[in-house]
Amino acid sequence: MSLLERKTVVISGVGAGLGQRVAAAVVRDGGNAVLGARTEANLAKVAAELDPGGARTAYRATDITDEAQCEALAGLARERFGGIDAVVHVAAWDSYFGGVEDADFTTWQSVVDVNLLGTLRMTRACLPALKERGGSVVIIGTQSSVAAPSQVRQAAYAASKGALTSAMYSLAREVGPHRIRVNTVQPGWMWGPPVEAYVQFTAHTEGVPEAEVLKRLTGRMALPDLATDGDVADAVVFLASDRARAITGQSLLVNAGEVMR
Repeated sequence: MSLLERKTVVISGVGAGLGQRVAAAVVRDGGNAVLGARTEANLAKVAAELDPGGARTAYRATDITDEAQCEALAGLARERFGGIDAVVHVAAWDSYFGGVEDADFTTWQSVVDVNLLGTLRMTRACLPALKERGGSVVIIGTQSSVAAPSQVRQAAYAASKGALTSAMYSLAREVGPHRIRVNTVQPGWMWGPPVEAYVQFTAHTEGVPEAEVLKRLTGRMALPDLATDGDVADAVVFLASDRARAITGQSLLVNAGEVMR
């Protein structure tokens, strides 16, 4: 039997990168994928590519800062597939850069509202369905919350994701009696659209080959290749599945061994 056979997984933040790969992995491994993101056109495109017949996907435009929209996405999963077995949180604001000294704390508050509170809103919307038969909450965190990168400053993103990891511990205790597991996957440099764009931009700015920029990144890894968004999606599927039935309150670094903890 496939890892997610007859399971229904709600996925937030489904776009062209990791969200799409998670949705693809869910469908590949036998599950139903309920897709949420702010842009409906992106959702329609992903659903059509993964499931042309529409039998195993559903989608709804969802802004996770809006509680009613979170509840509507959870309701769609119940309406179409009868329940929820897992929720995967990919949606995040990761495009605000800088440190503390130059911080715009008003923007920080918005980052926290999306990354921390938005994730918890979406989780809470799914809890009634998850309580009916147990299941899994999988949060996408970041290596930056445990080891700041030297190439870019993303203090607000790292802080919000670090707070989310702390919330994970409390949530795992709170919902554990209902056989709901809560875990975090923490990617490092992950080969996918954002890192591809970073490599291209840096190479163009510095006038060096893209291979040289990529070598700087892989040179810090224990393994000679970057993890990919597909690798992260596979870790997510494992944690969402019954094979991880005894794992909760844990953080899994998927980073080719750049940071080891």
